[in-house]
Amino acid sequence: MLTHEREITEPVDLCLPDGRLNPAAVGWTRRPLHRADLRGWGRRKRWEYWGIVTPAHIIGLVASSLDYAGVHGVYVLDRASRVEVSHDAVVPLARGAVFPRVSGEGSARVAGGGVRVEIDQEPGGTRLRAYAPELTLDLEIPLPEGHESLGVVVPWGPRRFQYTVKDVGRPVHGRLVLGGVEHEVGEGAFAVLDHGRGKWPYSVVWNWAAGHAPGLSVQLGGKWTDGTGSTENALFVDGRLHKIGAELEWVYDRSDWLKPWRIAGDGVEVEFTPFHEKISRTELGVVGSETHQCFGHFGGRVRDGDGSWVTLDGLTGWAEEARNRW
Repeated sequence: MLTHEREITEPVDLCLPDGRLNPAAVGWTRRPLHRADLRGWGRRKRWEYWGIVTPAHIIGLVASSLDYAGVHGVYVLDRASRVEVSHDAVVPLARGAVFPRVSGEGSARVAGGGVRVEIDQEPGGTRLRAYAPELTLDLEIPLPEGHESLGVVVPWGPRRFQYTVKDVGRPVHGRLVLGGVEHEVGEGAFAVLDHGRGKWPYSVVWNWAAGHAPGLSVQLGGKWTDGTGSTENALFVDGRLHKIGAELEWVYDRSDWLKPWRIAGDGVEVEFTPFHEKISRTELGVVGSETHQCFGHFGGRVRDGDGSWVTLDGLTGWAEEARNRW
């Protein structure tokens, strides 16, 4: 294995009874095992983000609670015309938001501002539905036998920590209705999950990249995990996870986000070439966020758990920088 991190193989509570981070929860998993009962109002962040890539569209869907607000949204990019459709909602105090304890189990429900998101998770997969003006999304995301995902706990301290599940390259099928026109989602499509539960510092910056092609996926992160002893980096070959423990250097041009990106570290030599930039900004006074998410193609190579280099040519996905005051 290319990591110093501890693999967790049994279910574990994320928090101690007093709400602090459970030291036994720090590590990584191949399937969701953490029970995330966050205690104490005000710093809790909970979200489910699904990104879906099809030959014709890129779809993003987020349901989240920041305690003081729910921030929800549905986004669709037409890959041919580059036309974007985006509907976002901010719900004070995250009223009505419901989230499950464990990734892959239970239901999430959010609604407000004309946006409604419903996520139902069972052992065999996930049903994903979303509704917004002139937009309906209804997808099934099966969980293949033996498929692995990356779960990681990132510890900034006993009262500041994050549990994330990154599940890359899930099959997906269903339909997208946009402006009264129905589009089938199926052949050539894949889905990516970002499941998050934690208590964050007020100000943070992160990088995230995810890419997939048949039989091969990559998941990379940076900045927010630096110095914690944990990373969210992994290679997936035929659904099998190869954990990467190295901290990575991200090089990109903040004055021109569509220039090629470079992501490098021990066992990682990745190039990312964007073809479209999505910009998201939310300002709520003393809190706010700005995200530059670029969609594009991956190249380069990553070492697997046996030390062999695996080329990433042909992977499609995204790389992003997010800056949050929250």
